[in-house]
Amino acid sequence: MTDATIQRLLEQRSFTELGARQRARALLDAGSFRELVDPFARLVSPWLPLQGIVPQADDGVVVAKGLIDAQPAVVIAIEGAFQGGSLGEVGGAKIAGALELAAQDNRDGTPTRAVLLLETGGVRLQEANLGLAAIAEIQAAIVDLRQYQPVIGLVAGPVGCFGGMSIAAGLCSYLLVTREARLGLNGPQVIEQEAGIDEYDSRDRPFIWSLTGGEQRHASALVDRYVADDVEPIRQTLIELLCQGKPALERSRRHAWFLERLQGVDTRVQADAAAVRSAFQGEQS
Repeated sequence: MTDATIQRLLEQRSFTELGARQRARALLDAGSFRELVDPFARLVSPWLPLQGIVPQADDGVVVAKGLIDAQPAVVIAIEGAFQGGSLGEVGGAKIAGALELAAQDNRDGTPTRAVLLLETGGVRLQEANLGLAAIAEIQAAIVDLRQYQPVIGLVAGPVGCFGGMSIAAGLCSYLLVTREARLGLNGPQVIEQEAGIDEYDSRDRPFIWSLTGGEQRHASALVDRYVADDVEPIRQTLIELLCQGKPALERSRRHAWFLERLQGVDTRVQADAAAVRSAFQGEQS
């Protein structure tokens, strides 16, 4: 190992090891971080205490306004360490409300962009329908905002992005992932429970990452950028994507291309990483 390599490793700052609030602060321009509905507002879930669960003062969602590359932005970060990043009534309302206000900013002449830091298993089961309704509002707000400015989703850590929030991720203008990330509609344990361990062993981490990990999702054209777990490269890639502006065609409108690829997958055969990569080669339309 060369001295230059050692120095580069020493200078790295892991993004996945940061908490939600630290992540939001790291992406915004220095000195511009301003949190909305912070923990001192004490807006907590009213449902968790009823089930003997200690709530968190921000309900596991951090909403911060500021600047990215000197342009107005809102960064919304889900705390994967609280209830697995699951979303309930309060946290979901914070996200939807922030996105709706960003869209209104654009209509009022302030070009506010949005960044979603997605570390979530989806809806919080303890809040069931309320969480599902909140996720639906988040999805609608993303579609509204992306008319004006790009909405960027970032999946960085091993909690991944699953459930209804994986659909929200698919609605983002651009998606950015690290090697540690995972992205899928259903989590490994859910698939194993429904299809059996022979189909999907939730303890087989190499197998899981080979199908739903960041590198594979990038190879499958489900995400736009694949970067190292390092704060500065992530921030620079984020700025590059914001500078590109809105994509010519949102990924959620390229369904015909994805459906054509899926029709070529033999579902009678156990899926593997090579088969998935092969299925999604070719020009996108």
